[in-house]
Amino acid sequence: MKIEGKEYRTIWFEKNIVKIIDQTKLPHQFIIKELKTVKDAINSIKTMEVRGAPLIGGTAAYGLVLAIQENNDTKFIKKSSEELIDSRPTAINLKWAIDRMLKTISGINSDQILDIALNEAKEICDEDEKFCENIGINGLKIIEEIYNKKKDTVNILTHCNAGWLATINWGTATSPIYHAHKKGIPVHVWVDETRPRNQGANLTSYELNEEEIPNTIIADNTGGILMQRNEVDMCIVGTDRTLSNGDVCNKIGTYLKALAAHDNNVPFYVALPSSTIDWEIKDAKDIPIEERNSEELSHIEGVDENNKIKKVLIYPYKSKAMNLAFDVTPAKYVTGLITERGITEASFDGLKKLFK
Repeated sequence: MKIEGKEYRTIWFEKNIVKIIDQTKLPHQFIIKELKTVKDAINSIKTMEVRGAPLIGGTAAYGLVLAIQENNDTKFIKKSSEELIDSRPTAINLKWAIDRMLKTISGINSDQILDIALNEAKEICDEDEKFCENIGINGLKIIEEIYNKKKDTVNILTHCNAGWLATINWGTATSPIYHAHKKGIPVHVWVDETRPRNQGANLTSYELNEEEIPNTIIADNTGGILMQRNEVDMCIVGTDRTLSNGDVCNKIGTYLKALAAHDNNVPFYVALPSSTIDWEIKDAKDIPIEERNSEELSHIEGVDENNKIKKVLIYPYKSKAMNLAFDVTPAKYVTGLITERGITEASFDGLKKLFK
């Protein structure tokens, strides 16, 4: 996808260094950051310089490559793997990527381990890019059906950032939108601001602007009335972890959007690559829900009159805040899951048919 007309991926390996787009600086500054050590990779995940389940997985894979470059001792690699997995608990892609990397390098001669690990990390990222492209091709059919009936602009509501900035390229929830736009179907996106951290306003709207796709930022609580007014044709969101029964764990506020969509008969779709499916946890109550620093709520960043980025306190000094980062949308509120292999109902049987 593009920034200022130039094509980028969110992460790449160049001259023994991992390069990322520092997403904490967007939309006001575009900065490419270098990760030189496994600690750099861990910090980039923890501080959300990289975020989004697929990109976290890709960063973890490259993080392990950096660890091997530093010290290919088995104990160091094991410790680095554990620290990477612990850096963000909710996104299943992180552990999935590390497990896949460890399986690939298991028993490999130390002279070969770096090259093999690097090839696997690149494969994980290339695979995700292809998966997201296929998600877009499959999801395009839904947008086409709505457009063929409506014969007018398709209004799509999304939450958080499940765009190309959350993956390696294309995005999950945005991929069908990008494919529709490229095909000439008129689309307009209602972009949830997505407190805290404002990933919708700061990231989704930013990347849609770069692709010249019409979009409007709304407060998180506005979606309901727009649905009541028939101004939303469909909702599409991403996910950080989807259970095999179809329950969807995603950015806090997703559940409330699903309830509003259900009440107003608005289709609610979730887009995800197969790497985001958790086949082990059976009960949504067992999903680790990350509770982040309350400062993400009490403070907000913006550009001041001198064009400098400034963080300011917006809560009373004595007030406390609780910052749960994710919620769970039960499968019964999900119209369908859009994957790289097709669209299915949100259920064990549906997912099993696609991923035997």
